[in-house]
Amino acid sequence: MEKNELDHLSESDWKNKLDPEAYRVLRQKGTERAFTGEYYLNKATGIYECRGCGNEIFHSRDKYDSGCGWPSFTHPVSEDAITVTMDYSHGMIREEICCANCGGHLGHRFPDGPSEKGGIRYCINSVSMNFKKNP
Repeated sequence: MEKNELDHLSESDWKNKLDPEAYRVLRQKGTERAFTGEYYLNKATGIYECRGCGNEIFHSRDKYDSGCGWPSFTHPVSEDAITVTMDYSHGMIREEICCANCGGHLGHRFPDGPSEKGGIRYCINSVSMNFKKNP
């Protein structure tokens, strides 16, 4: 969906568009339980898109197993695909990652990724994404 179409969606529209768990994570900044997400162990080649709007956010080539229990990536598709803001909730200081197109909460960014790939880990909720496998 285009950003101008998304700007007109009410919270009721989002509830109708998303299943309850995706709504809780994407719209209410929730987190799925570790080691339970659909894409945690996914090794297929393709592209991860925002479940809220279809915005391309991560390539499978940048996914790695960090051992944290959520899909982890070293880079987004582009810096324009996401927004990063400080998150002070739950007594922590973290960088929240949201879809730049629809504003949906994706997860968090941490400075403990592979040093040879830039040292950043994008820790993302599976329920925030859809996966399009390459043919």
